[in-house]
Amino acid sequence: MRSRVAGVRRRDRHGRGLRGPLTPPQAPVSRTRAERFDDLVRDEVRRLGRRWGRELARVEFAVEEVPPVEPWFDGPVPLGQTRPGTGGRPVRIVIFRRPVEARAAGERETGRLIRDLLVEEIADLLGLSPESVDPSYDSPDD
Repeated sequence: MRSRVAGVRRRDRHGRGLRGPLTPPQAPVSRTRAERFDDLVRDEVRRLGRRWGRELARVEFAVEEVPPVEPWFDGPVPLGQTRPGTGGRPVRIVIFRRPVEARAAGERETGRLIRDLLVEEIADLLGLSPESVDPSYDSPDD
């Protein structure tokens, strides 16, 4: 057992001081990139769900870090994917966070790319054009 010298306070064993969050958890800056990405996807799914809620009732939306590809895969890295429902499980639309973030040049562009990916996957699933799923698809504004 180590004894303490009077007057010397140790904050941790490496002497770096107290460790912990620098901002309150409710502050936007305290959210990780993954959490902010999840929020962007969730907001877009909610927005599209207001218009297509009945058609998307049995569709599950998910975010994964990277797509499952074989080591010898030699093609463009997928940004999103629709997985068919099997064994009573719902259809699943997946957005891959790391490739999307690598392609986008900032949070605004990331949001636009997420919107376009979800619209394209939903349009393909419903057999519609992306413009009919979301009139703002591929528009330069927002």
